Amino acid sequence: MPVTIDLTGSVAVVTGGTRGVGAGIARALLDAGAEVVTCARRAPDEPVEAGGRTARFLPVDLRDPAAVAGFFEQVREDHGRLDVLVNNAGGTPFRMLGDGSAEQQARVLELNLVAPLTASLAAYEVMRLQRGGGSIIMIGSVSGTRPSPGSAAYGAAKAGLDNLARSMAVEWAPLVRVNTLVPGMVRTELSHLHYGDEDGIASVGRTVPLGRLAEPTDIGDACVFLASDRAAYITGASLLVHGGGERPAFLDAATVNK
Repeated sequence: MPVTIDLTGSVAVVTGGTRGVGAGIARALLDAGAEVVTCARRAPDEPVEAGGRTARFLPVDLRDPAAVAGFFEQVREDHGRLDVLVNNAGGTPFRMLGDGSAEQQARVLELNLVAPLTASLAAYEVMRLQRGGGSIIMIGSVSGTRPSPGSAAYGAAKAGLDNLARSMAVEWAPLVRVNTLVPGMVRTELSHLHYGDEDGIASVGRTVPLGRLAEPTDIGDACVFLASDRAAYITGASLLVHGGGERPAFLDAATVNK
């Protein structure tokens, strides 16, 4: 008998859910039956759709606490509840530490750590007052688990996000579950900026044990699981979705058995 996850009747917010990984998460939640609200500073060029259904979009600057509180209150007023928050919004330009100012690095921390904290606090105020509580999912990164040259502040923020989620999970139990999903490299419409042309993307994919980059749907499917009752006893956890990670460099450098 196939195992299916049905989120019909639930309401989910995906920050930064208008493109790339965020859009993949939003589509997976739509496919599972959830009502989905995406948010970003600017409206998407095209609506996010899946299974004949469309995600709602509301603009918000996640770095503005008053605007974030108003956004979640609007979601509650319009939809009656909030069951899932996926803190996906984030990112960073490539910049070596010596090439940027402290203010530039602080902005990266603000977007990738402080903004998810702000959104989670506002979502908790909705979830804690409703029957069934809710689920918060932080989108972390393998950059937070290893050295991250060129994106050090981003890696530090993602490491902090994982620790923040673990503390939230303890403080907000049993009503609200909080977990971190830790993706590796994901193929999106911006992959060419990081990995080059199709040959470059394929070459990078071969460094992953599963032989390819993740697709946004891979991340979305994992989010659906963490949002569902199938994960009812999972909180304070970090789920690695990285295809096996990175092949250790010493294996290729060693001369034994070559």
